[in-house]
Amino acid sequence: MREPRALADLPFAAYLEDHDGERLESGGDYNVVHVADQEFAELSAGNARFSESALSAVRFTDGSLRRARFNDVWLHGVQVIGTDLAETGWLDAEVVNSAFAGVALFEAGLSRVTFFGCKLVSLNLRGATLREVAFVNSVLRDVDFTEAKLTGVTFTGSTLEDLRFEGAELAKVDFREAAELGVRNGFASLRGATITLGQALDLAPAFAQTLGITIKD
Repeated sequence: MREPRALADLPFAAYLEDHDGERLESGGDYNVVHVADQEFAELSAGNARFSESALSAVRFTDGSLRRARFNDVWLHGVQVIGTDLAETGWLDAEVVNSAFAGVALFEAGLSRVTFFGCKLVSLNLRGATLREVAFVNSVLRDVDFTEAKLTGVTFTGSTLEDLRFEGAELAKVDFREAAELGVRNGFASLRGATITLGQALDLAPAFAQTLGITIKD
């Protein structure tokens, strides 16, 4: 797994212009901009579009970016708290050392997105679509993948706690390099995933209960 890039390493770094500090607006176009050291509380910027842009040390608290688009973007040290990111689209995005908590991401689409060293807590990814998404050395706690579609998703070095997969569809999802695998429900929906023997043994009681098997010594 490649290492996260620094701001200067981005192919569009030389063209970035500093954001003027104004509030992000609904339907706004933010192309080749660098948003840094800013806080946006109760933002209303649905359908905004970010392309070849960078966000560093930015904090979003509450508010909405519903249906926003993030194409070829780099986020570093970003905090997203209680913000509506439902139905957003993410393509070729890199998220580094960032924290998302209490965030709505249901029916979002993530393609070729990598999370490095992130903390993701209480995320609602119901009905979301994830393709070629990598979670590297991250923490995922109380993340809801109910009825989501995951294809080519990996969890290298990541701690997974209390995840929900009820009704999810998994294909080429690899849990083998996860530091910890904790699943709350949806064990039958793990079909299509690859796990280690040790992980299988840890999950065996839950698999047995799902299949209606009683285990007795």
